[in-house]
Amino acid sequence: MHVLKIVIAGLLSLLTVAFAQEPTPKNPPTGEPVTYKHIDGRDLRLYLHKPANWNTGKPKAAVVLFHGGGWINGSPASFNTQAGRIAADGALAITVQYRLLEKGAKVPPQICVEDAKSAMRWVRSHAKELHIDPNRIAAGGGSAGGYMAAYTAVLTGWDDPQDDLKVSPKPNALVLFNPVIDTGPTGYANNRFGDVAAIRSPLNATLKNWPPTLIQSGSEDKLIHADVLRAFADKMTTAGMKLELRIYPGQVHAFYNKEPYRTQTTEEMEKFLKGLGWFE
Repeated sequence: MHVLKIVIAGLLSLLTVAFAQEPTPKNPPTGEPVTYKHIDGRDLRLYLHKPANWNTGKPKAAVVLFHGGGWINGSPASFNTQAGRIAADGALAITVQYRLLEKGAKVPPQICVEDAKSAMRWVRSHAKELHIDPNRIAAGGGSAGGYMAAYTAVLTGWDDPQDDLKVSPKPNALVLFNPVIDTGPTGYANNRFGDVAAIRSPLNATLKNWPPTLIQSGSEDKLIHADVLRAFADKMTTAGMKLELRIYPGQVHAFYNKEPYRTQTTEEMEKFLKGLGWFE
């Protein structure tokens, strides 16, 4: 009996330690949580921010947002404000939880991309019950999250085998905040990608794969170089593709998380989508 008590106490101690390693976020995600995927013994969730009268009238547009954090940290809560604004203006906003890489591991963000594509497929395959138009789904994100959004649109591969691959993960528009689109030799996190850096770089994707795109970034961003974004925008424009670039003078990486730029960049995102006729 004493041995059993010791064993039980030990197990409880281990569980306490395990839960202590999952701190409650100071700023939890807002929106209605929905499980879009079960993997590695855990549920991954989307957070739905529904507009007023979301299930009446014509199907709404949707904007799916992926948080940044270098693929090793971050939370869907980083886009709480933007998602709330999008919903208030009449579209369905969705923030996404995805698996993160182990800190220090020099591996490409394959599992992150797999989850991003799973999330996009879930949203499109549930368009009817979400009362959204499956041909008006935008993907967006900041930094590493911008990479994931762009990847779903312009690159192939890194699919979760349990997904229904007949459902397209490709968004119909992109709204990106200082996105990682260059993982080449001079790009961000090149050492993480190793031999696949070139083929997994959105910058190297076929231009015609890009949907209408808005990129917002800072002139002093040391991670996502403004000159690279400008050269890419010129290339897209020359090819007749729709890409709008906003470079904010004097601003550094993740500037869009603070005011007044959070409001300004959100307004630019909505203006861009309204220009596509996505808001009633």
